Amino acid sequence: MGVKFRRQHPIGRYVADFASIKARVCIEVDGAQHAELAQQDAQRTVYLRSQGYVVLRFTDREVLTQIDAVKEAIWNALQQLHPPPP
Repeated sequence: MGVKFRRQHPIGRYVADFASIKARVCIEVDGAQHAELAQQDAQRTVYLRSQGYVVLRFTDREVLTQIDAVKEAIWNALQQLHPPPP
């Protein structure tokens, strides 16, 4: 699809794990410590959305053990946001 992602990209007061400026998509990979940071993650998501980004969240466990499902979820999100021309 020609979508490029930047790693550790600053967006306002936050740094997105991965961000596509063109597609307006952020991918956040959360470790186990994020269970304790749910409130801060929710605020972060609200802010990123207010900046026009769609936020996709995955656990580090998902990325390590189910990478094909993670890639498919990202692909599906990009397809919905930017469907190919007919």
